[in-house]
Amino acid sequence: MAPSGSRSIKRGCQRVLYWIPVLFIALIVAWSYYAYVLQLCIESIEDTGEKVVYLLVYHVIFIMFVWAYWQTIFTKPVNPLKEFHLSYSDKELLEREDRGESQQEILRRIAKDLPIYTRTNSGAIRFCDRCQLLKPDRCHHCSVCDKCILKMDHHCPWVNNCVGFSNYKFFMLFLAYSLLYCLFITATDLQYFIKFWLNGLPDTQAKFHILFLFFSAAMFSVSLASLFTYHCWLVCKNRSTLEAVRAPVFRHGTDKNGFSLGLSKNFRQVFGDEVKFWPIPVFSSLGDGCSFPACLVSVDPEQPSSPTGPNAPVNKGAAEGHQFPSKPLRESQSRLLTSTPSWSESDSASDKDRKGASNPGIVIENEA
Repeated sequence: MAPSGSRSIKRGCQRVLYWIPVLFIALIVAWSYYAYVLQLCIESIEDTGEKVVYLLVYHVIFIMFVWAYWQTIFTKPVNPLKEFHLSYSDKELLEREDRGESQQEILRRIAKDLPIYTRTNSGAIRFCDRCQLLKPDRCHHCSVCDKCILKMDHHCPWVNNCVGFSNYKFFMLFLAYSLLYCLFITATDLQYFIKFWLNGLPDTQAKFHILFLFFSAAMFSVSLASLFTYHCWLVCKNRSTLEAVRAPVFRHGTDKNGFSLGLSKNFRQVFGDEVKFWPIPVFSSLGDGCSFPACLVSVDPEQPSSPTGPNAPVNKGAAEGHQFPSKPLRESQSRLLTSTPSWSESDSASDKDRKGASNPGIVIENEA
């Protein structure tokens, strides 16, 4: 009992420690609200019109920033669907085999009806021993959360959460609104910061809040700008942070642009098709997180040139009862996924069997 109890205490201490960065950000934001609203706008700004405009704009940005941050923190990462988990019989069969090649044969048999097109560097099926499941494309196991996360980007200590399929849009909006928040404070506080050095402000505690508010906002603006720019580049390329470090491996080999569909489609895959939802921290990303359209590097000459016609091949998994994409999120979020995706998909089961699965089974018509 003692070892189990000590492990529980250790896990509890770790959970508390993981919240320290979030608490630090919350304290910084709370102080910035006090310094800007009370000390700068109410105490230091004398012009009523300027004061009202600053307060209105500030609170709009502040609300959107806090909303996006809240969503990033408390939106649970989505795990793979039950179709990707091994059944009890498959687990027993896999445990009885002690040879790696025999185990791969079992995994290949299970994976043939699933929309899985990426492999390990050695060409093997991506399998998670801890979660006992076949990893969907772009799915990775998080050592901090101790579970597989769909389209995992990274585990962020500043939100104490995994950033992945379910909350990547929220994370992008959090970066955008936090950068806008800092830039707005820096710009509106600048003239009073200058007055501080010219002794144009009365000698009160407000002048010290104005000084540190400007330095803090300017410092955070630089770091947030670099991080936000990097993630904008990732969205344009349709890559995650993990895929930028290590390119995904398909059946035909490594391809860093394997999931890129063109700038517009890459953006819409994260933010959705409905423009009205883009700036709002509500879930609107396209897809289910388990299957993703991929570009073929070497197009099969026998593959139909247009997969969108009436004779387009049908996804093998769908024909056998596996509906992809499905909607693992709660209903209030799933309703935003019902719009028709802006890309075309085809997974030809007959071509896949005939060609020995040499290429990914999803063909994308590149944008003009």
